[in-house]
Amino acid sequence: MANGLLAVVTGASSGIGEEFARQLAARGYDLLLVARREDRLKSLAKEIAAAHGVAIEGKPADLVTDEGRAAMVERIRSAPNFGLLVNNAGFGASGMFHKVDLDVQDRMHRLHVLTTLALSHTALENLMARPDVDGRCGIINVSSVAGFEQAPTSVSYNATKAWMTSFTNGLAIELTVQQSPVKVQALCPGFTYSEFHDRMAMDRSPIPNQLWLDAGFVVAESLRAFDRGQVIVVPGWRYKTIVAFLRATPGALMRRISAALGRRYRKAKT
Repeated sequence: MANGLLAVVTGASSGIGEEFARQLAARGYDLLLVARREDRLKSLAKEIAAAHGVAIEGKPADLVTDEGRAAMVERIRSAPNFGLLVNNAGFGASGMFHKVDLDVQDRMHRLHVLTTLALSHTALENLMARPDVDGRCGIINVSSVAGFEQAPTSVSYNATKAWMTSFTNGLAIELTVQQSPVKVQALCPGFTYSEFHDRMAMDRSPIPNQLWLDAGFVVAESLRAFDRGQVIVVPGWRYKTIVAFLRATPGALMRRISAALGRRYRKAKT
């Protein structure tokens, strides 16, 4: 395996994506950082390159668009040192399904589902054709604890994250069947301090402080679990407990609980 494996990180200009860039550079990966904000990418690339001495390229792209997605597909396909894909780009929208603009939800599905699909397909085409891949190679899909449930005002977001988790689990099964060293992971964090919620203009105050995670912690947990080959990763013992409860609760009861919590949350906001 040649030195300088390339890690591609989408949504890399802030939050969890930025933390992946920093921590992967510390592990010796070269980086291709993808986001819409060119100024942030340039600043981050310069800072990380100076700190870790790795090769870094910033690629401004809107992965919602067919053109942006196709450009990244070609970049991954043609990279001889490609090693790791982090599908992190994403956004949320709050509101009852029929009131949230359809275009916003269409863009969300394109980014969370179609972009993850296309980039993952190309990443595995690249990796599975090479005899020299090792346990550092694979895909990390940044999903969410939200993918284990449904809740009022976030129907599309939760559904797309559920798809990401299920999709990743399916890939893991296929890779096991093929006895491949390539790894895949669905990272499922809970509420994490980042610009994600700021862009939604979300009021953080109704969420208990104990439920907020640090992006550095989330990424460190992800990479430690990736080393072990863990497929579904839920950082933090509180969220592990929550997910265990969600998985064990019958669907009809869970819908009643989610509706009740949704009404309580709406009251807290008013």
